Amino acid sequence: MSERKVLNKYYPPDFDPAKIPKLKLPKDRQYVVRLMAPFNMRCKTCGEYIYKGKKFNARKETVQNEHYMGLPIFRFYIKCTRCLAEITFKTDPENTDYAMEHGATRNFQAEKLIEEEEKRIQQEREEEELNNPMKVLENRTKDSKMEMEVLENLQELKELNQRQALVDFEGMLDQYRELEKREREREKEEDERETKEMLERALVKRLRDSDSDSDREEESSNNQSKKSCADKPTDILTTDKAADVQGASSGVVKRAKVESWEKSVGTLGGRGALSSLVVRKKPAATDKRPTTEEATASPASKTDSKTSAGDSTDAPKASVSQNGSSSLSLLGAYSDSDSNDSE
Repeated sequence: MSERKVLNKYYPPDFDPAKIPKLKLPKDRQYVVRLMAPFNMRCKTCGEYIYKGKKFNARKETVQNEHYMGLPIFRFYIKCTRCLAEITFKTDPENTDYAMEHGATRNFQAEKLIEEEEKRIQQEREEEELNNPMKVLENRTKDSKMEMEVLENLQELKELNQRQALVDFEGMLDQYRELEKREREREKEEDERETKEMLERALVKRLRDSDSDSDREEESSNNQSKKSCADKPTDILTTDKAADVQGASSGVVKRAKVESWEKSVGTLGGRGALSSLVVRKKPAATDKRPTTEEATASPASKTDSKTSAGDSTDAPKASVSQNGSSSLSLLGAYSDSDSNDSE
């Protein structure tokens, strides 16, 4: 058994193709073909629209007794997609198109109408020129004028193209880029100049502020130094005399100052903590003779008391020192009494 998929088949030496019987097929035989709808149509039975390009399994047959210049004309049978009604159309080689026969109507197509109108005009013109020679002359003059206008328009288009061809587009683009570059540089320089001016103004303002602050600091330091030089720590002790000379209002102010000083430091005069601690011992009744030490100490205490009394009249500071000396003399007297008792 020979192979199926080969190009050269085996023919025996006694093969005679004339002996092969020929099939007698009918001339109106129909073939099943696969095709697409050549135009938009609408079914007359159900009104279904069938658009151009929809695929169908159609039956094809050759139309009897119809030819165009020796070319056969074919008829196609399709069925509506909705109601299954039969629709037929055939080829039109004269117009290179398809012609609708029955079962549907062809939808409106503007291009086809325009083409038909042009054909009609052309036929009418030919009929007029056939019987009227003056009409032929008029049509020729019209055609010549139209041709001249077309040539003029064509010449204008050529000149325009030549002018555009002479234009150097690359040069124009380079000039535009250069102009843009210079514009950007100018804007950059302006921005730098403005920022520099702003920085200079800010620096000048900062220097002025710093100078004013330094002047204020110097003035404040000078005022503080003057105040510190004018005020002494011991000036508050000498305010008692001035308080007596001034009025009642000033006296109240000074007294308040003295009281604040006494609260913070304490009083130096009067019977303070030291006076409560020192107790004078009573002398013995049997021993009334003064010793040498008492004799020497008594004139010193008398002189101290005299000097303290004299100074108290001068200033309150002297009174404070007197109180301090009296307390110290009491301590000395106490120590002397202890020494005498021990002897």
